[in-house]
Amino acid sequence: MKKAFAYWLAAGVALALTNTGAEACTRVLYGTADKNYIVGRTMDWDVDPRTNLWSFPRGMARDGGVGPGSIKWTSKYGSLAADFYDAATAEGMNEAGLAVNLLYLAEAEYGDPKASRKPLLSVGGWAQYVLDNYATVADAVKALQKEPFAIVAPDLPGGVKAASHMALADGSGDSAILEYLGGKLVIHHNPKYTVMTNSPPFDQQLALDSYWVEIGGSNFLPGTHRASDRFARANWNLNATPKVDDRRVAIASVFSIVRNISVPLGVSTPQEPNIASTRWRSVTDIKDRLYYFEPTLNPSIFWVDLTKLKLEPGAKPAKLDLSGNPILSGEVSDKFVPTEPFKFLSH
Repeated sequence: MKKAFAYWLAAGVALALTNTGAEACTRVLYGTADKNYIVGRTMDWDVDPRTNLWSFPRGMARDGGVGPGSIKWTSKYGSLAADFYDAATAEGMNEAGLAVNLLYLAEAEYGDPKASRKPLLSVGGWAQYVLDNYATVADAVKALQKEPFAIVAPDLPGGVKAASHMALADGSGDSAILEYLGGKLVIHHNPKYTVMTNSPPFDQQLALDSYWVEIGGSNFLPGTHRASDRFARANWNLNATPKVDDRRVAIASVFSIVRNISVPLGVSTPQEPNIASTRWRSVTDIKDRLYYFEPTLNPSIFWVDLTKLKLEPGAKPAKLDLSGNPILSGEVSDKFVPTEPFKFLSH
């Protein structure tokens, strides 16, 4: 009777802490037996976000994308990026081995950018700024905690609030979660932060998961598509999955974890707009600089070897166009075509 009560208590807490949003992604960080680190994530969205892949060389002149007052920088590191509506970098990895993932967070509040009197950065360029400028999680956290810019967050196509939080990981296994709450930047920095979903904010995700850890995933795990339930399942499965040094098995293990918390294509719940179909999955092998990509409509996985991209100064940005859902497999770095880079989300 006590166990049953605990189950329902945890389920009730999960429901109470779950907030609505348009996106329902999940990110996990897996460490192999030989201390390589692999990031897996799902991209869940109610419509096709028209994602393409990009290579961006070091030495690129950049700006925040929102007109006068935008922050300016020159990229120190080349990177591979996955975009979102050709208006934002949703995730990526740079040549130094820093991996960045943006996930939707309905509670995100960036504050009034004009009141801050800081240089401005489109939320669409937030992830790219980090990829361009930092080699490690520690470097990024040290610089970003000084808040060198103010985020400008216009609505996404369709009028959806552009709200997100960021996960960082590097080749040492370090990890950090960055969120803007109530206009203030909140940073959770610790290698133990290996799972992130959407709502609620990360500190509440940790508190919520403690209920399920006490119950034990071999006895009972929540099974809905809500963010809080996906966090509990992903965390338990990640900790239960053997840490192997066979890279092929490790990649397959991470894919199996993110497939387990994916939302079937076409599933939607009008009463729960935070539930959306999984549009694609990715796995980032930090040590080997390999980025695996699995669109839901593609019958096979393909991948990019970052070391084969043209990332030297003077190289042109290049795009792997995924419009029309081309059937791709194997290593595809030779299919990137020089293309003018997309512009960050603006008014």
